[in-house]
Amino acid sequence: MTRRGRIVAWAGAVLAAVLLGTTGAGAWVYQHLDANIRGADIGDGLGDRPANLSPGSKNILVVGSDSRAGANAAYGKGLTTMQSDTLMLLHLSADRRWATALSFPRDSWVRIPACVRGDGSSSAPHHFKINEAFSIGGDTGDTGKAATCAIKTVEGATGLRVDHFASLDFQGFKGMVNALDGIEVCPEHAIHDTKARLDLPAGCQNVRDEQALGYVRTRYSVGDGSDLGRIGRQQEFLKALGTKARAQLTSPGSLYDFLDSATRSLTTDRELAGIKPLYDLAATLKDIPADRLTFLTVPNYPREADVPSDRANVVWQYPQAGEVFRDLAHDREIGAAAKRKLAAAATHPVTASAVRVRVLNGTGVPGRAATAAASLRALGFTVTTTGNAPAAATTALGYPAGLRDHAEILAARLPGHLTPRQAADAPPGEITLTVGPDFPSDGG
Repeated sequence: MTRRGRIVAWAGAVLAAVLLGTTGAGAWVYQHLDANIRGADIGDGLGDRPANLSPGSKNILVVGSDSRAGANAAYGKGLTTMQSDTLMLLHLSADRRWATALSFPRDSWVRIPACVRGDGSSSAPHHFKINEAFSIGGDTGDTGKAATCAIKTVEGATGLRVDHFASLDFQGFKGMVNALDGIEVCPEHAIHDTKARLDLPAGCQNVRDEQALGYVRTRYSVGDGSDLGRIGRQQEFLKALGTKARAQLTSPGSLYDFLDSATRSLTTDRELAGIKPLYDLAATLKDIPADRLTFLTVPNYPREADVPSDRANVVWQYPQAGEVFRDLAHDREIGAAAKRKLAAAATHPVTASAVRVRVLNGTGVPGRAATAAASLRALGFTVTTTGNAPAAATTALGYPAGLRDHAEILAARLPGHLTPRQAADAPPGEITLTVGPDFPSDGG
């Protein structure tokens, strides 16, 4: 499958629709918009979930559905599964005074857990791009199963509990931009991208319809051609869309066109599926100041630094990514100072290849250390030795003084959210992974 540009601006559209609500709409309008929204069952198949560490806050996973069914077939008919190459987690604080939108690059190399496919069979856990999760569950067009696998993957990789889910497709995005009479963009250079169906001159101009969609999808013809550069452009587009929506959607007609486009292309979990729950949520959000709506991308670096043959993907940068996840889990706002700290750390990431690991088998089952070691090497870690350990009840990570960051990097790549412990007898310069009975027999 060729790599194509993807849409993320649905996230801003969903947010704008939620912020605006439907004040003043007549009963018939309410019923029409309410009937547009599709609800999907996402509870079954999630398994063990992270604890809710900040009751009152909300995490909403927003997904851009790249389905090529119906009107979306114009963007390519070769896809046989539901697609989602960009995910965004919208965190709403418990006091509703701030919010953070966290983007997950589509090329993030993460562990995809076992998921239920559309035909009822189960996929095997494995490592791949994060966007594959939605496709696994949605291989037969079932949005509920697609969302369930995406949520399960995000929860497993971040430790954040997802409360709600929403997806919007191409047509809904275009309709909302058109209802605003377009959005101004200012590309420094002309963009000619046949894959995104975009031919745009340099300079500030108003884009709508296919041009707007092409602008948020273009990738290879702008900047360095990376997905990370595209996320930055998309986030700026979202800010402009949200600002214009709040300022200009004052007439019933324009508001109806905007919300009709949004709701016709919107699928949510059952609890959120309806104008009233969306409006109730909007009532708590509309007063969030613009300077306290923060857009972030999960800290990352090219996977090529760990696996030289992989020039296409990124891995999350730890301990920085873990700090972001912990802040959101505990409902702590990530302000300007924290963003500057993340930007500074991004210039000198500690890669997996710099982490030296000793793997010990504490299960009593022959070969478990070797299997785990092979999996770690595939992830780019430097395995120094393997051996046996006394029987261990659970898997453990031990580290010597000064190597806590290295231990956190290893813990973040393993299933189960292990907590590293400093060990007085740990060999200097390396982390000790003791494999217990709870460690996956496939090596993680």
